[in-house]
Amino acid sequence: MVRLTKIYTRGGDGGETSLGNGARVAKDSIRVEAFGAVDEANACIGLARLHTSGEMDAMLSRIQNDLFDLGADLCTPEGGERRSGALRVVPEQVQRLEAEIDAMNAALAPLNSFVLPGGSAAAAALHLARTTARRAERAMTALAREEPVGNAARHYINRLSDHLFVAARLVNDKGAADVLWVPGANR
Repeated sequence: MVRLTKIYTRGGDGGETSLGNGARVAKDSIRVEAFGAVDEANACIGLARLHTSGEMDAMLSRIQNDLFDLGADLCTPEGGERRSGALRVVPEQVQRLEAEIDAMNAALAPLNSFVLPGGSAAAAALHLARTTARRAERAMTALAREEPVGNAARHYINRLSDHLFVAARLVNDKGAADVLWVPGANR
């Protein structure tokens, strides 16, 4: 566990922050952007959880913990870790998301149109989390063009947006309350 006794350090006052390996980088670096976007997605999931309960809330709780793992993974560049035990996302975390997606999707009717964000408060919040996860994925993709990013980390963020989409449909009365796109409806 991490123990924080002092919240501000003044270490970032000059526009730099420390990575998990001790390196200092600009706060607007692509790596900081990537783990910052992951943190933002996590906060959106926290908002969605205000509208969920039971197994849905349990799944989202596990995802929130995984997103801290993902942030830690991204915070420590591949290779040259300060210690050999740098936290990395593992394939089993991706597999758990896939199993949950499959289980949720089995309860849903196939889609006949694209789904607009909305329906219920829970679904709207999950769609917001989904779009934020996609932004994190774009930031991680940009980072991966410049520096190594683990495959499991990239796979996890890609599956997460799918998970949140299916979860949004499930909380929308198993898709019955989905708001469907009607192409050209307002012409």
